Amino acid sequence: MSWFEPKADKPKIPPAKALWAICPKCKSHMAKEVWKNNNSICPKCNYHGRLAVRERIAQVADAGTFAEVFREVSYSDHLKFHDATGDYKSKVEATIAKSGENESVVVGTCEIEGHKAMLGVMDFAFMGGSLGTGTGERIARACEQAIAEKRPLILFCASGGARMHEGILSLMQMTKTSAAIGRLKDAGLPYISVCTDPTTGGVSASFAMLGDINVTEPKALIGFAGRRVIENTIHQKLPADFQTSEYLEKHGFIDKIVERKDMKSFLAKMLGYWGF
Repeated sequence: MSWFEPKADKPKIPPAKALWAICPKCKSHMAKEVWKNNNSICPKCNYHGRLAVRERIAQVADAGTFAEVFREVSYSDHLKFHDATGDYKSKVEATIAKSGENESVVVGTCEIEGHKAMLGVMDFAFMGGSLGTGTGERIARACEQAIAEKRPLILFCASGGARMHEGILSLMQMTKTSAAIGRLKDAGLPYISVCTDPTTGGVSASFAMLGDINVTEPKALIGFAGRRVIENTIHQKLPADFQTSEYLEKHGFIDKIVERKDMKSFLAKMLGYWGF
């Protein structure tokens, strides 16, 4: 080798995050392919990771049966809100461009093992799955269509709470969605709520807990206020498993914990039980 020959470029090593998935619960490392092929479930501790909204729909609805509705309903910026990090409209538009979704819930009709249903899936990747005016309007309209077509309603919840960029208008969606579900029940139609990780804030305080059957996935975070807020308020240390699926089931807030691999068959069984 000549002293004057240029040095060969060092091989480019991809960053660790491009190769490995890290379980949020037990911190185990695994190849991303392993994580994906296992439906985003940790093979060591069985933690059920978060799914993209379209992934969830594909896992639950029969192939080719999901027909999205109310896509035209989106966010509103009546307050022209902005803070130190920028304006609300720019943040939402950036999220829309990145995710391809234009609201934090996707709703549509579908079949689940041949049983008809109205399905709604919240997307935590969209503004933390926050409950905005568009979210509430889509859920309310889904209830109305379910009544018109005599379909049961299934909602997969995943949210950090109300979207405070929209102020009191976001909080109004708690009563709006609850009233719509009340009308659904008055029509004799069942509502199944599936709480996934995380389901918190105004969503957990409204439609997420109003199901005729409330179920959840293992080890999901479900609650209203955060652990630190509660501990600082009551000046007591909370149990280690507080606000987990297992804790809520033990204390009667959740009817059943269902593994992700069993979710579709469980929902189909419930729909069949009700005669749909």
